[in-house]
This record gives sequence, C-alpha cells and structure tokens, in this order.
Amino acid sequence: MTYARAMIAFAVLCHAPLAAAAITLDDCRLESPSEGGSVAARCGWFEVAEDREQPTGRNIRLHVAVVPALRLQPAPDPLFVLSGGPGQAASDFYNTLSAAFARIRRDRDIVLVDQRGTGRSNRLDCAFDEDADFARADQQQVQAQARACIAGLKGDPRFYTTSVAVRDLDAVREALGYVSLNFYAVSYGTRVAQHYMRRYPQRVRTAILDGVVPVDLALGPDISLQAQRALTALFDRCAADTRCRDRFPDLRADFNELRSRLASTPVKMQVPDPLTAQITDATFGNAELGAAVRLLSYSDETASVLPLLIHQAHAQQPQGMIAQYLMISRNMQAQIAYGMHFAVTCSEDAPRWPGVAVDSQQLRDSYMGDALMAGMKTICSVWPRGPVDADFNAPLHSDVPTLLLSGGNDPVTPAAYGELAAKSFSHGRHIKLPGQGHGQLAVSCMPRLVAQFIEARSLANDDLKCLKNVVPTPFMLSTTATAP
Repeated sequence: MTYARAMIAFAVLCHAPLAAAAITLDDCRLESPSEGGSVAARCGWFEVAEDREQPTGRNIRLHVAVVPALRLQPAPDPLFVLSGGPGQAASDFYNTLSAAFARIRRDRDIVLVDQRGTGRSNRLDCAFDEDADFARADQQQVQAQARACIAGLKGDPRFYTTSVAVRDLDAVREALGYVSLNFYAVSYGTRVAQHYMRRYPQRVRTAILDGVVPVDLALGPDISLQAQRALTALFDRCAADTRCRDRFPDLRADFNELRSRLASTPVKMQVPDPLTAQITDATFGNAELGAAVRLLSYSDETASVLPLLIHQAHAQQPQGMIAQYLMISRNMQAQIAYGMHFAVTCSEDAPRWPGVAVDSQQLRDSYMGDALMAGMKTICSVWPRGPVDADFNAPLHSDVPTLLLSGGNDPVTPAAYGELAAKSFSHGRHIKLPGQGHGQLAVSCMPRLVAQFIEARSLANDDLKCLKNVVPTPFMLSTTATAP
C-alpha cells in the first residue's frame, strides 16, 4: 500500500476529514506514444480550474500516476518527476527511463503529473515540426500555422504557463497526502522545479536538476549557437581520434559542402520507412539536415553516428540521414505538445528576447542559422500570453540540498548553465560529465548516485569515483561497427 493510500484508509478508520480533493488511484499501465513497453502504476485524475483566478469557470483534468514503492512501508516523501520540452509529459519520459529510477523506487513512491497541456492532461497539440518548418516557411506561413494551431486547441493557452503549473503540482501533492517531496527534473522541468522551490521551499526535501535552465535565462536566442558549439566539439573530437580522422578526413568540409548543396537543391527520393519499411516519398533539404543533426546531438550515443551519416550524405547516399530525420520528427510530434510549448515560450521567454545580446553574424554562420529564432519570434508575435509571476526570473536563493547534472557536450543546456544555476543553492553540487549530451540520469553509475543523494541529501567525493571513466560512445566507423 502506498503512503497516499494508507493516509486515505487511516482517515476513514478515524472518521477524520480528508482533503477536499483527494485523488482516487486505480491500477493502470503507462505507455509512451513513441516507445515500446509499459510500466505498471496507479493512475487517477485531478480536476483544476483552467483559469485559477476564475475557479467557477472551465475545469480541466490532470493525469496523475503513482508508481508505488517496493517497500511495504515506503519513505513518506516521494520523488516527483518533471520532464522537459516544454511540452513532454512526465509519464512519457518516465516510461522511457524507468530502469534508471529502479533504485529510488525501492524506497519511495514515484509521482508523475502530466503538466497541464501535455500527455493526458488536456494536451495542447499543433501539427508542425518546429525546426524544419520554421526554417522552410516565410513569416506569413508561420503566422498562419500559429493561428490555425491556436484555433484548434482544446484550451486557452494563456493558462498553461509554469507559474500556473507549480500551483497544480502543489495541489496534487496535498491531494495525495504527501507533506514533502523530492524532485528529479530534466531540461525545461528544471525551470518548473526551481519555481516550485521558490514558491514552496518548505515542501522540497531534495532536488536533482539535470540539464539545468538558470532561472534568469531567456531560452531561444542562443539555441543555434549552442547547437553549433556541440557540433564543433564533435568535429574536434573526431579529428583528435586517429581512427575517426582516418575514416572521415574531411568531415568538417564535407558537412559544409553538404549544407550548401542541400540549400540550393534539396534531395527528393523514395526511402523505406524506418519503422514500417513501406516506401515513403521524402524531401530532404538544409532545414531537415539541421533538425536531424541538432536532435542527434542530444545523446552521445546518437551523436556517435553523425560522422558516418554526414560522410554518407555527402557521398550522395543520404538514405541513412533521411531515415534518422523521419524517426526524429515523428518522435518529436508524438512526445511534444507544441501548443503547450509555445504557451510557455511566448509568455516566459519571448518578452525578454529583445534584451538578450547575441552575435548576429555568429548566428547566421551557425549550421542552423537564424531561421529557427526568426520563426519563434513570428509565432510569439501572434500567440496569446499568459500569467508569469513577477519574481519568476529573479535570483533564487535556496537551501534545499540540490544536485545539478550537466553534459560536457550538451547542445541545448551546456555545463555553463549548470554553473550559473548552482550559485542559487547554498547546499548545491554541480557534476559535469565529459563528452555527454542532454540528460545524465542513465549514464554510468548515475542512477545509484542519484538514489544515494535522495537518501542522504549529500554525496561524498569518494562516491563520485565511479564516474571517472565516463567517456563518450566511440564513433561508428561503418554501418556495422564502432571504433575498436
């Protein structure tokens, strides 16, 4: 029996009044729209006002799942998992990496709240691929896409910001009967966790922030620059690796030539669908190349195949790169609720973009160029903005024991972000893993360290020795083998 269920039973026996909005949990299985397999859990619904300032108005339902601890008497403080995007559901993220949480689940319930606008919590969907569509369309087309998306949403996007979502989270915590909680948060989820810590500091026992977004950072203007930094580091690593250099001696030049060729003459060809093997018509231009490279850079495992894919595409054999693009774009469409994504971005980040200094020439010279940012600005010029707390971007000062994790070659939340964010925590520790991408939870011994940190609220230097041999995945030198 979970702690939450035990509290309900105890209240009934003692005739004690329950919280006004307790959550009924039933057995369920969590399935991801893009991943195989499923996870056993107990699921329920929690009803909240869409506009929290108008409690008698329209209500929406939040999907809540509790993966119960394996211990008969679990620790009273669960782990709440917050996912990224913005736009990814916590239940989808957990389904992908459930094995990495196994040690934590021995002792604690794991709580997954699909943030409003994601997953099964009144998902706000838009049918376009952010990277490629923005780079390809003109301003009027992008505005038309945005207006069509807004008109088709199942909710008012003004009420799907982080400031609203943290109030949902605390209401769910209370309804489940937990007094305090621990956080694991990744990417955009680290923004949610930090704002929750600002609002409800007494409720947070520990926090793990993985791929950290500093509270004062406006996401967007340097996306292309960070992506370029990660790709340049990958090229440098290949050049320093004898086998990779011998196999791909002109990799950087090949990539630039490929970009130039695709910019003027996109490839149109039929390829086997990577999931169904059905023959599919595909158009692959510079926009699709940029989207594929950026998202393959997120993981050191997928980044390891980039030199081979670039080499093949440059040699007029782009089928491998096209297949990767098709898989990535479909996965993003399944995982990310773009209506919620822009509800957050256009309310929280866009108002601060004019004050962000970015070298425009460096931006244009990056492999993604300035098209993505231009598209985002165009979307946000017509997107309705929602409530953002006045202190949302103010410096955060927290004494919550916090573990911050960064990948040395993360293409979106670099280790420099983690260093900045660490200044907010008087009991914070920042760990950087060399050569790794976005999200460190499943790397090497990190699952054990994260479980240790939650239990003890600290890590000793000796605990980190198991990370000393962490290195990036060896490059794929052919379609059948990595470097020896």
